[in-house]
Amino acid sequence: MRISSAREILLSGLGGFLAISAVFGLTRVLEAELQSRLLLIASMGATAVLLFAAPKSPLAQPWNVIVGHLVSAAIGFGAHAFLGGSALAAGVAVGLAISAMYALDALHPPGGATAAIPVIAGPALSDYGALFIFFPVGFGAVLMVLIAIAFNYPLKWRRYPARLAPPEPAPAYPDISHADFVAALSGIDTFVDISEEDLLRIYRLATGHHAREGGAPESRR
Repeated sequence: MRISSAREILLSGLGGFLAISAVFGLTRVLEAELQSRLLLIASMGATAVLLFAAPKSPLAQPWNVIVGHLVSAAIGFGAHAFLGGSALAAGVAVGLAISAMYALDALHPPGGATAAIPVIAGPALSDYGALFIFFPVGFGAVLMVLIAIAFNYPLKWRRYPARLAPPEPAPAYPDISHADFVAALSGIDTFVDISEEDLLRIYRLATGHHAREGGAPESRR
């Protein structure tokens, strides 16, 4: 298994540090005005991992981050309103959030934690009411995305969102065509956390390494 370079490790950590510091600081300032008690949505820490350690992941794209958190917060708020702070409420909130994110093509794993927070927070949620969905959740999600765009943009190899990355020339493969990859991805009945472009890049690197080692690509059966 390939280990990431020290540069990537440091950049990922620095990005997470800057983003969470900014979100925490601004949220606390605004909450002082609201006299609220829930200082920060902890699930933003998990979002930071995706945004700065895996910025090309389909799960880390802006639609996934913002919509994933918003819909999960709304579902969690509703579960708490109807079912209180029970174990059933927590299960309903997270289960419905997963299904909703999947249906909206907005899968974002930290959204599961966001859905559970209203149930866990209990009385602290009364300071917000329905505003909780937009602040601190929506506010934090949008701010995290904006910071990730600004932080990663000067770094061409890790620009965010993925569509801002410089396009790579479409290579020709001796055994597997682009259409083959598309058909294979379409035939997998589950979510695959890798983009078509990244999968093609992995294949190109693998065949290049195979050629350098003196082997010949295997023919398709």
